[in-house]
This record gives sequence, structure tokens and C-alpha cells, in this order.
Amino acid sequence: MKVHEYQAKALLAEFGIPVPKGRVTTTPAEAREIASELGGKVVIKAQVYAGGRGKAGGIKTAETPEEVERVAAQILGTRLVTHQTTPEGVPVSKVLVEKAVEIKRELYLSIIVDSSNRLPVMMTSEAGGMDIEEIARISPEKILKAHIDPAIGFRAFQGRKLAYGMNLTPDQIRPATNLMANLYRLFQAKDCSLAEVNPLVVTAEGELLALDAKLDFDDNALFRHNDIQQLHDLEQEDPLEVKASESGIKNYIKLDGNIGCMVNGAGLAMAVMDLVSQAGGRPANFLDTGTVNDAGRIVNAFKVFTTDPNVKAILVNIFGGMTRVDVIAQGIVAAHKQMDIQLPLVVRLAGTNVEEGKRILAESGIKYIEGTDFYDAAHKAVAAARGSIKTTQGGKN
Repeated sequence: MKVHEYQAKALLAEFGIPVPKGRVTTTPAEAREIASELGGKVVIKAQVYAGGRGKAGGIKTAETPEEVERVAAQILGTRLVTHQTTPEGVPVSKVLVEKAVEIKRELYLSIIVDSSNRLPVMMTSEAGGMDIEEIARISPEKILKAHIDPAIGFRAFQGRKLAYGMNLTPDQIRPATNLMANLYRLFQAKDCSLAEVNPLVVTAEGELLALDAKLDFDDNALFRHNDIQQLHDLEQEDPLEVKASESGIKNYIKLDGNIGCMVNGAGLAMAVMDLVSQAGGRPANFLDTGTVNDAGRIVNAFKVFTTDPNVKAILVNIFGGMTRVDVIAQGIVAAHKQMDIQLPLVVRLAGTNVEEGKRILAESGIKYIEGTDFYDAAHKAVAAARGSIKTTQGGKN
């Protein structure tokens, strides 16, 4: 789960990490009031769940309260398009108005979970800012790392090593080490999957300040954090992903293709997406139905597919282990009874109770295309999306 920058900074401040003075607002008039309170030059920042705001025009400066009001009016109510959004962009309904800071240096600081080592890893760099991804690609030696044993925690010597590696001055080493320790406390206490400060700046006065912040939280741990759940802004999420989640489908991600994929198991789902692409098509989503034997979940998945105007064909690829194929088939039939589904449907079934599942589909009277195997189903789905293969009753082609 993501949160906005202003929410992330509030959490950073709660854990003793210095952040710029400022407040969030939804109106240009209030933006002017905040600027008047802060005095002097301010920064107006669009609050969206996406990076690259600066290059996309979502971060601007202003010298006077009147100018702040004009700039806020230009940003609020628009859709911001960055390299991390869809071509349609994301809505901007809030802006953060902050006191401008005189920056001497821009650094980078983050904590993520290193899945290969199964440990949190803190990463720093003296080359922070908007192009950190490019720096990591072309000059990986500039990214310093320290793995953290959760049983021991973040240790002071690790902080000192990272701080010296960023070429901080001797009097900045202790504040930097404390800041890193506080960021790890936040990361651990709130079950974060990412805690990023970019840039972490050195001000003209030599102080360290979190000029921007990003926090992501482990969805599986949110039951422990009602306060974090309340920060979620559904307006920033894709409507279909929201609809899927509300329908009990937790593993759905909208993509830009035209073939709706319904699969059980994350690994198989990714393999289906790869094979669809290899066959010349484009998946419209990632969807893992999970191993719950619930025909209603299949019906809900079809409701999501049919809501997506980009979907031109549906591919159901099920390998039943703990999942019963006959329950999947019941869900497919129930979906067609409840909705007027005109999209071509390709079905490949294998595994537990497969013969019963195939019988249910064959006797249901619905039209579909039977995939004989994984490869055949993917190619038929691509052909169906192009209109070069038709569905028939009973699935025989």
C-alpha cells in the first residue's frame, strides 16, 4: 500500500526525522494562506502516487502568496502524467505547500527488503535526486549498502560507514547515523516494504533534511495498522484494481493489453503473460485467483474483465492442484448466466477434477474455445482478440 508524500513525512517526523515546514491543502485559497504563514519562497508539490513529478510539472516554486494561489490553481484538478503513470495520468486533488530550502547537497537514502538475502537492506548514495535510477544503472558503485539483521537491528557502525561513504563532514556523521537508525525504526514498526528519502539534502546551514519521502507498506501486515489503512487514497488507484479488491480478488493488476488473463497461481500467471506476449498479444492484467475453491470469485473476476473496455478476449488457464477445476467451471458458467458476456473466451483446464470441469462447460451451452494445452490456449487467445477465430458451443473449434 502506498501513501502520499505529506503522509509519509508526517510519519518520518513522528520518528524524529527532520522534514521541511509545510501543510497539505485541497484549495488554492488555503495554499495562499499556508504560504503567508511560512513566509518567503515556497514549493508547491502535487500529491500523487507516482514519481517523476518534477519533470512532469507537478512541482513548482513561487515567491509570493498570490503566486502560490495561481500555481496551486494550475495544478489542482488536473491529471499528472509521469513516466510512472498510465497515459491518462493520475488525478491531483491535493498539493503540499512547503518552505523552500537552500540546498547544498542532494543525497539518497532508502530501505527495502532484499529477497535474495532475506534481510532489509539500507542503501545510500552521495548522488541523490531525480536521476538516481540512471545513476544506479550506469554507476552502481555509487550505491552503498548495509544489510540489517532484524534480530539485532541497525547498528551505529553501519550508519557511520554509510555516512562516511556519502562524504559527509565529521559533524554530520552522528546526525546522519541517528537519522538512518530512526528510518529503520519506522520501517520495522510500520511493516514497510519501502522507506525512501530522495533527496536527503544537506542545507546551506549544514543540516540534514528529508526533502522528499516515499513509504510503501506490506499489504499482508496492514491488519496490524489501522492507522496506516486509513491513509489509503483510493482515488489514486486504478478503478478496476479497486473494484477487484472490493470483490475479494486481491491479486489483480491492470495492464495496457487486450487479453484478460485468469489464472491460479502467481508463477503460472506470469508464465501465461509471457507466453501471450510471445504469441504476439498483450495481456490486459495480472490475475491470480488463488487456491480458494469459490465459484463466486470467478464470477467477480469476469465482472472485472467485462468492465475493462480494452479487453477483447478472455483467457482462462487453470492447473488444479488444491484448486478444483470443476469449481472453476461452475464459476465460468455462473458468470455467463449472470452477465451478457460477448467477449470470446478461451479455456484451458488441467488437474484436479478436470474431466468433471470439462463436462460442466460442454453441457452448459455457453460458447468458448478450448485450449488443448498451455501453448495452444495462448495462441488461440491472441487469435480470438484479433477476431480470426470464433467461439463455438461446447468449445470445439
